[in-house]
Amino acid sequence: MIGAFDSGGFSYRPMTRDDLATFAEWLARPHWREWWGEPETELAMLVDMVEGRDATRPFIFSRDGRPLGYIQLWFVGPHQEPAWTNDNPWLAELPPGAVGVDLSIAAEEDLSRGLGSAALRAFATEVRRAGAATIVIDPDIDNARAVRAYSRAGFRPVAALEGRSGDVLIMQFHPDSETP
Repeated sequence: MIGAFDSGGFSYRPMTRDDLATFAEWLARPHWREWWGEPETELAMLVDMVEGRDATRPFIFSRDGRPLGYIQLWFVGPHQEPAWTNDNPWLAELPPGAVGVDLSIAAEEDLSRGLGSAALRAFATEVRRAGAATIVIDPDIDNARAVRAYSRAGFRPVAALEGRSGDVLIMQFHPDSETP
């Protein structure tokens, strides 16, 4: 769908095997550990993405040559099968052509500075430009910082799924919405 690009003052590039050591170090950081799974499991999933065994597209985003974090693009359609929908029934209620995004800031000192919101909005805008009509993100419902950041990026809760998506809040990108 998309490759390397620059947008909104950020650079985005697909991750490669050369990024795995950096990603492993990020996964060990306390602010990542709070919301991510076990580092070894997460790293194995990333290896599958980088090597093409998983359709999810992982990216590093940077500003002025400094890597700021991780962002990924995943496709809803392949997840609309019982192996996924049994635990996440909300997946079956999204259009099959929808895509999901996820984002994490690399360094704790960069949290709550607006970088994630700005990078996510620029990324989602490019994904939309590339043809995705529905873009969602699914933060943990208890991750208030992420929900605020995603709201500032133009994502709004999907009203029809509120209270029906377990421990995640399903939010959809609305490119014309003003950032609060």
